[in-house]
Amino acid sequence: MELRRIETPGIAHYAWLLADGEQAMLVDPSRHVQKYLDTARDIATRITHIVETHRQEDFVMGAAWLARRTGARIYNGNHDTFGHGDCRLEDGDTFYVGKLLVRAFHTPGHTPESMCYAVYKDDNAESAWAIFTGDTLFFGDTGRSDLPDEDKSVENAGRIYDAVHNKLAGLGDTALILPAHGPGSVCGSGMAKRSWSTLGDEKTYNDVFTLSRQEFAEKKGGERLPRPPYFRHMEKVNLEGGLPPTLRQGDVGLLNTDSFADKSQNNYIYDTRLPEAFAGGHIPDSHSIWLGGLPVFGGWVGNADSAIYLVTDRNDNVDHAVRHLSNIGLDNVQGALAGGFESWRDAGRDVEHSGAITPAVLHNMDNAPQVLDVREIDEFDSGHIPGALHCYVGYLADKLNELPLDKTRPVVVTCGVGHRAGLGVSILLKAGFQDVSNLLGGMKAWSALGLPVE
Repeated sequence: MELRRIETPGIAHYAWLLADGEQAMLVDPSRHVQKYLDTARDIATRITHIVETHRQEDFVMGAAWLARRTGARIYNGNHDTFGHGDCRLEDGDTFYVGKLLVRAFHTPGHTPESMCYAVYKDDNAESAWAIFTGDTLFFGDTGRSDLPDEDKSVENAGRIYDAVHNKLAGLGDTALILPAHGPGSVCGSGMAKRSWSTLGDEKTYNDVFTLSRQEFAEKKGGERLPRPPYFRHMEKVNLEGGLPPTLRQGDVGLLNTDSFADKSQNNYIYDTRLPEAFAGGHIPDSHSIWLGGLPVFGGWVGNADSAIYLVTDRNDNVDHAVRHLSNIGLDNVQGALAGGFESWRDAGRDVEHSGAITPAVLHNMDNAPQVLDVREIDEFDSGHIPGALHCYVGYLADKLNELPLDKTRPVVVTCGVGHRAGLGVSILLKAGFQDVSNLLGGMKAWSALGLPVE
């Protein structure tokens, strides 16, 4: 028996390959399936079962494409929102992978169709060896409960609690917990930073075990998590088992400055450099989205139909950026600036600048600027710069007119460390604000200096 965790960078997604001899199951694949095929070959097995825990909303699934590549059968639950499945499983149904017995459990709450799969080493095993928990149970957390219906978040959190206690809690404390996501995923909020966990471990510290049903439902259901707009697109494409990749490595061409300037007009320019570099100089009307933030914030700015042009630190970052966007279904990347911003600068093209300021300088200013905090609301409420306004960066473009900000006065934008603030700065610049700065180090640096918060 062999188990491999295969991560998708940028979205904290885990797919799992479990092999027993010549048969293997692949749980929750993304659309870029070659890495799964390579891993299966490395351990001398073949993928015969493709298993879905639920219809993912934060990335394009690869079940249908992987099935075409391998001939494997797709296993999922008997619920309409799963879409296609060769083997539609009811609660308690079983199947085999080699000699391993796999039992399906319907565990609704995060989504109506959510399933978990307990793995037993053989028919006689009294306890599960591992449980593929999808987004039902994470390390230190559970999946968010607002996705089916925001108005029923507390009710759905109660369903998660019931599913965990009635279906999973008795499967054996030594069972490995194998979730679909880790820390940083938009599908949860309080995941523990650990590599592995067991059911017994989770019972000691996870809220779903340590709180009462009412306490858990109110806490989980009361979370205020942003819902990225690309989730709706993911729902549609994943209902059909996802999509094969559209762009392969090297498909997005490099454009010289003249071609880039001409073709990118009135389209989206994503500048993937760090915020400090963006502040020093950037192409006018571009969005600052750092490379690692593309698979989340790229989908807040553009959509599946948006023509996107890239500015990267180096030419060899282009394929990484394209892959990040591809994971959330943004496939209309039309080109990248050859040589990055340096080539634009050296060609004498128009350059726009923004500011950068340290916490100490901001704190000691006689004439305090306007401060805008673009973190999530729970982050803001946990402590922020006195007098700061708040708007989550994902909503900023749409809600900017509702904020009491003066375009003619300086604005300092802050977040956790400066990445999301960089996007906020670029949105304000596009809206005509004249003097916008990024607070370098964000609230992390502000707090490290012991500066006041409210």
